[in-house]
Amino acid sequence: MGISELKLPATVTVHELVDAKALAAAQAHDVAERLRAAIAANGQACVVLSGGRSPVPFLEKLASENLDWAKVTVSLADERWVPVEHADSNAGLLARHLFKGTAAKARFVGLYQQADNLDAAAGKADQALAELPPIDVLVLGMGDDGHTASLFPASPNLDAALDLANPRRCLPLLAPSVPRQRLSMTRSLLASAAFTALSVQGQGKLATLRAALAGTDLTEMPIRAFLHAPLDIYWCP
Repeated sequence: MGISELKLPATVTVHELVDAKALAAAQAHDVAERLRAAIAANGQACVVLSGGRSPVPFLEKLASENLDWAKVTVSLADERWVPVEHADSNAGLLARHLFKGTAAKARFVGLYQQADNLDAAAGKADQALAELPPIDVLVLGMGDDGHTASLFPASPNLDAALDLANPRRCLPLLAPSVPRQRLSMTRSLLASAAFTALSVQGQGKLATLRAALAGTDLTEMPIRAFLHAPLDIYWCP
C-alpha cells in the first residue's frame, strides 16, 4: 500500500521516492533551495531540524549542499536533556553529520541547557530561542505513537505545548522511552515556519499517518497538529 491511497488534505504536497537514499537526497535538495531563497530575500536563513536515527542520511546530504552556511542559523525541534557529548544528544548528532566542511560555518542555537532540573533547563532554552530568526524551514519526524518533536501523547505538559496561544517557545516534556527527559519547541513556535517537511518511510509509519488522518484529537497523536496546515511529505516504502 502506498501513500497515494490516503485521503490527504489539499494543503499537503506529497513527494514519492523510490527508497530512503532518494528521499534523503530530494529532501536535502528542497530544503537547501528554500534556504538559498531565504538568504537571497533576507540575507539570512533559519532551519529547524529533528533528531533521532532516521534523519542521518538527510543530514549528510544537506551538509554537502552548496549554501552560504555562514548566513544559516540551525536549531532543533527537540532535544534530549543530556550533555552534547552523550550518545543520545541531538546536538551531538548534528555535530557528527551536519556541521562539517562548509556547513560547519552555520550558527547553532541549541536547546540543551545545564540546570538543576528539567523545568529550569526549559526556561533557559526558552530564553535562548528568543534569539532565533523567523523559521524558514522546519523538518519534522514522526514516531510510531504519533508524536513529533518531543510532543508525546500523555506527557504532563502536552496541552500547554499544543496551545497555539501559549507564548512559550520551549517546554519540558517526558518521553515513554529513555532518555525520558526532553526539551521541545512548542507548537506555536513550530507552526510559525514558512515551510514544513515531514519524512515518512516504510509501511509502519504509513500506518501511523493513516491513523493520524482518521482522528482529530491532538493529544492522542500530536502529529495531527501539523497535518492540515501547508505541509510537504517526503515518502518512500
